[in-house]
Amino acid sequence: MKRALLTLAVPPLLVLAGCGSSSEAGGSGEAALGVSAAFYPLQWVSEQIGGDLVDVRSLTKPGAEPHDLELTPKDVGEMAQSDVVVYLEGFQPAVDDAVRSQAEDAGFDVSSAADLSLAATEEGHDHSGESEDEHAAHEGGKDPHFWLDPVRFEKVATAVGERFATADPAHAAQYRAGAARVVAELSTLDEDYRTGLASCASTDLVTGHAAFAYLAQRYGLSQEGIAGISPDAEPDAATLRDLAAHVEEHHVKTVYAETLVSPALAETLARETGATVAVLDPIEGITETSKGTDYLEVMRSNLATLEKGQQCR
Repeated sequence: MKRALLTLAVPPLLVLAGCGSSSEAGGSGEAALGVSAAFYPLQWVSEQIGGDLVDVRSLTKPGAEPHDLELTPKDVGEMAQSDVVVYLEGFQPAVDDAVRSQAEDAGFDVSSAADLSLAATEEGHDHSGESEDEHAAHEGGKDPHFWLDPVRFEKVATAVGERFATADPAHAAQYRAGAARVVAELSTLDEDYRTGLASCASTDLVTGHAAFAYLAQRYGLSQEGIAGISPDAEPDAATLRDLAAHVEEHHVKTVYAETLVSPALAETLARETGATVAVLDPIEGITETSKGTDYLEVMRSNLATLEKGQQCR
């Protein structure tokens, strides 16, 4: 009877052990800082900064499209148990709502640190030449894809380190040191991109969806997205005709498809214009097909793809 009662008592203990704040930090017996990260880049930077001091859980499952995230009651409940929720306001409405209703004190919005200065559009192509009213009709908030610009990501890393230090003052020095390491790695990545893309035959970047505007702005490229900010917002026939004309006029040799969404539109555009197709990863999640096991590896794989596709010397 005693053995049976002990067996019945185990599952609730296991459930409690699954909550982020109850894990041990580095085997020291101290509770780890429980962190919910809205999607992969925020998961990566949280893990890199906190190391063994944090227990990070991503709200977006590997291979899922983060733009369309829907949270289950279990997801919301686990998020409510977190010490810090790292998210990007406006990118995932389900996360915004859950933070406001269940984790307002724990919520940490990185948008200010990320400097979201570029406007998002419903379509991926350039709207220059339109009137102000016509252009305003296409605006859809700010472009959220800051992590594809290492310099913007540096500022987010510093801000996350400070937020962890506030939540767990006993380990503030370790969090700040972790953030400094991440900033150094991102600075090296920035230098690699500056060198690799310094001299390219083509500066026209034609991508599956308009996720690469910050990267393009940083490194002297001009983005034309087949779809808009959201990858499932398919363009109409007129938009595709305009984009095909742009590809031919600017002698674009490579059209970039991407992971997590169908390459069909990129393949169609390439077939109609004589361009080739390469894969450029917006790093919204890591899967078995990703060209790397983490953010830094995939960013360097993207750089190699861009150097070849843009014909850089």
